[in-house]
Amino acid sequence: MKRAFGAKEEHENRQLGDLRVFHDVARALTSTLELNSILHGIMDQMAQFFGPETWSLMMVDEAKKELYYAITVGANADEMRHVRIPLGVGIAGWVAANGSPLIVPDVAKDARYASFLRDNPGTLQSIACLPVRSGEKILGVIQLLNYKQDLYEENAISFLYVLCDFAAIAIQNANSVAKIHELSITDDCTGLFNARHLYRMLEDEIRSAGAAQESFSLLFMDLDRFKQVNDTHGHLVGSRLLAEVGAVLRSCLQPRDAAFRYGGDEFVVLMPQTDKNTAIQITEKMYRTLNESRFIQDEGLNLQLNASFGLATFPEDGDSMHGIIRSADNMMYEVKNTTRNNIAVARHGLLYQRDGLAG
Repeated sequence: MKRAFGAKEEHENRQLGDLRVFHDVARALTSTLELNSILHGIMDQMAQFFGPETWSLMMVDEAKKELYYAITVGANADEMRHVRIPLGVGIAGWVAANGSPLIVPDVAKDARYASFLRDNPGTLQSIACLPVRSGEKILGVIQLLNYKQDLYEENAISFLYVLCDFAAIAIQNANSVAKIHELSITDDCTGLFNARHLYRMLEDEIRSAGAAQESFSLLFMDLDRFKQVNDTHGHLVGSRLLAEVGAVLRSCLQPRDAAFRYGGDEFVVLMPQTDKNTAIQITEKMYRTLNESRFIQDEGLNLQLNASFGLATFPEDGDSMHGIIRSADNMMYEVKNTTRNNIAVARHGLLYQRDGLAG
């Protein structure tokens, strides 16, 4: 009777411990939107409960159809951080592709691992790999290697599934916040950043460039005679045209550069850590690419566009946000009010004539 009471007490204590873990994880989910912090908390609870030698959370890279290690702790953790696993390949890849868990308490008794064990004797005893899913969508995979807790023990597998659900909630919440943030800084028509985000980035760039005594360049671009396109073909074609111009700009940028729709048919490009000579080369590339491009070809219009470009460099042409914007904008209007289809650079003047590079 005494032993039965002790077993009951032990069972109740374990249930209380499980509830405490759920409470701690749920509190973490509601106390912060910082995904990495939440996921580490969830995985730490999992590691304490199951005692694996190595545990990992792999996330799905939808664009590349691969898994990558978002969190990994234990043996060979540093090596695994840079590993990518195609969906459908290996244990984790199979789980991600099929959406089904794979739990093998003793790999030595499983024929699927015979060749692996021959090549890697003594390294793998048990594996649990479960999908992290939201509805039908697989967000990632949780993998435990050489775990100590018996997953077929009462409540153990349920506990693991609940932690997977918590991880899915955290990932979905973070994705929603990221999407809202992206929408708040992105122009609907072109997919480029909007003017509000330009001011934020300029503030940061002025602060960092000033502290490091570095240059950055700012380019203003206004499409020439864009109103004629709207008047002739309608605003729907005009909006399509702006989107295609945005794609042309993106194709000419360095990885660290950012392009913005400033308003109407005016665009801005911010080039961090870029001096005037390098910025001129990038602007020339944009100028030529825009002149050589043909737009709305899928509707048979084959439109050609030109633009007026104005370029300025921090700090020589303006050492404040308003100063550098004013310099680039003034250069753009110098082109707009004279030749059009040209580039003007602060302290250099016009660079192009209609038949090519100016003197």
